[in-house]
Amino acid sequence: MSRSHRPSLGAVLFFAVAFALGVYFTFAAVQGDFGLFRRVEIAAERDALSRDLARLEGEIAEMENLTRRLSDTYLDLDLLDQQARSILGLLRADEIVIR
Repeated sequence: MSRSHRPSLGAVLFFAVAFALGVYFTFAAVQGDFGLFRRVEIAAERDALSRDLARLEGEIAEMENLTRRLSDTYLDLDLLDQQARSILGLLRADEIVIR
C-alpha cells in the first residue's frame, strides 16, 4: 500500500505566508518610500539642485563684482556709464540714436 504524501495545511500556509511576505518586501524595496526608484529620483533631484546652486553662486559672484565696482571705495567709470545709459536712458551729446 502506497500512501500519497500531501503537504499538510500548516506547511502550505507557512509557504504561502512566506511567499507573500517576500513579495511585499521586494515590492517595498523597489517601489517604497525608501526604495530603489525613490533613491534614483532623489539622486537626480540632488544633481539638478547642485547645478542650480552653481548657477546661482555664479550670479551672486557677478552681482558682488558689479556692486563692488560701483561702491564708494572703488568706482568703475565705464560700468557707471553703462548703467546710466541702460537704466536712465542717458546719451552723450555727440551720439545719434537709431531705432
